[in-house]
Amino acid sequence: MDGNSISNERFISAPPEKIFDILARPSRHHEIDGSGTVRKPSASSPERVKLGDEFRMAMKIGAPYMMVNKVIEFEEGKLIAWQPRAPWFIGNFIGGRIWRYELEPKDGGTLVRETWDVSQEKHRKAVDNDIVTTRVTAALESTLKRLEEVVGQTS
Repeated sequence: MDGNSISNERFISAPPEKIFDILARPSRHHEIDGSGTVRKPSASSPERVKLGDEFRMAMKIGAPYMMVNKVIEFEEGKLIAWQPRAPWFIGNFIGGRIWRYELEPKDGGTLVRETWDVSQEKHRKAVDNDIVTTRVTAALESTLKRLEEVVGQTS
């Protein structure tokens, strides 16, 4: 990891609005997740998020767990970012990383940049090692590939 973040980019032959609509819907996140950890949002999560919204996501790495994600950056069709933390008091100790998607219109489609930003991570030692950064790098690449596939299947 170089500094506080890891990013990957992919050109997708679709308009940014179509891509953004998938990213803004937590119910679609399991379809694009390249890490294999995202399951489904809780029933109380919004169908489509906006700035300040929170959505709970069922996750699994070995054992199942839940994360509360707050949308901290939002510019319709251009930028969306959320910051996960563990629920309840545990969130004071676990979480803080940011998942960010930036969409830039290009001829024939959109350049999508996904960034994993740990500048606000509460337990930095847990994520600042070669094993985690290797997994995250692979997951970013896989997520953008899956996003391209899902966008291609969406009418």
